[in-house]
Amino acid sequence: MDIIHSAAALRERLQREPDNVFVPTMGNLHEGHIELMRVAKPRAACTVVSIFVNRLQFGPKEDFERYPRTLEADAASLEKVGVNVVFAPDEREIYPEAQTFVVEPSDLQHILEGAHRPGHFRGVATVVLKLFNLVMPHSAIFGKKDYQQYIVLRDMVRQFALPIEIIPAETVRAEDGLALSSRNAYLSEPARREAPRLYQVLRKARAALDGGARDFQRIELEAMSALAGHGWKPDYVAVRRQADLQPPGADDRALVVLAAARIDSTRLIDNVEVNLGR
Repeated sequence: MDIIHSAAALRERLQREPDNVFVPTMGNLHEGHIELMRVAKPRAACTVVSIFVNRLQFGPKEDFERYPRTLEADAASLEKVGVNVVFAPDEREIYPEAQTFVVEPSDLQHILEGAHRPGHFRGVATVVLKLFNLVMPHSAIFGKKDYQQYIVLRDMVRQFALPIEIIPAETVRAEDGLALSSRNAYLSEPARREAPRLYQVLRKARAALDGGARDFQRIELEAMSALAGHGWKPDYVAVRRQADLQPPGADDRALVVLAAARIDSTRLIDNVEVNLGR
């Protein structure tokens, strides 16, 4: 496995590959990330993983400075799973000058996560487009836990006619149902015991939809109330269409229930897809 730190060296290394599949990450890898690599491996001769904590997608009061940087441990995990190339640039390599040209996503960037993290998806789309231009993959893997991010990047690739297949990977969970996330490390012991409730509330909402409920606002409010009643501070629980994350109509069948909430000082996100029969 090659660990590469410069764009020039990355391009030179990838000239030797007939094709590659790409998994962008911010490092601090857990089993959820490793599952993305397992999804990626059979899809190309060369699996490329980037590790870069992207300042542009963090808000001014978010955790950019304290986000864990664990390159040595990450590299060991990636070598075990058979990754071929790790691109681990420093900030000056990705942003040698102020990034004044940016990708401005659709209005999708202003709802749900975007409403609570202004500019987040602009930063994500900008760095991912830059990484795509460096790696030039034929496919890229993104986890469904960050569902809105997946939709934004899928739409970006389509609208810019990039020759890249965006492949979603299922959310990986702990035995108690908590979606794996780098930010789970911030949870205190009591908060970690409480954290699976977020998934439980989403499953209850899915069960209501499967059972024929169509009062989407009531489902959302009941879910938020269930979280608040156990000490959470919910930002949103939302029933949306899978295709575009817009509010569904009564006849929409492919839905997703998304949630973001804080327990203590840690903000968690999760979602469940709902595919209703005709």
